[in-house]
Amino acid sequence: MNMMIDINTLIGKTLVDVREIKYHSEVELVFTTNDGEKYKLFHYQNCCESVYIEDICGDLNDLLNTPILMAEEVCSEDDKPPRDEYDLSYTWTFYKLATIKGSVTVRWYGTSNGYYSERVDFIKCD
Repeated sequence: MNMMIDINTLIGKTLVDVREIKYHSEVELVFTTNDGEKYKLFHYQNCCESVYIEDICGDLNDLLNTPILMAEEVCSEDDKPPRDEYDLSYTWTFYKLATIKGSVTVRWYGTSNGYYSERVDFIKCD
């Protein structure tokens, strides 16, 4: 099993592909570097939770073929309201990536009954 790593691992790397892949209700972003490394931003769904990409602000193509200058994760649990007033527990997670060509923010939203993870995973694929 792959271990979670920090998104800032991408800083200095050059992406040649960013692909949004959908499997039924699950969505992941797969990043491929110019040296063949692959990274994945995703969440494996369990019962009583939902974690998904709410929005991608910016053009993913701006991240290609030039070094990543910024890659950071920002989580917000209390300072941004839930999407639905009935969400018992929720987490907004923002992934901010930038190159000299532009920036992209991937906004994830997770909600659960409070007993399940609402986090997004970032791993290096084998």
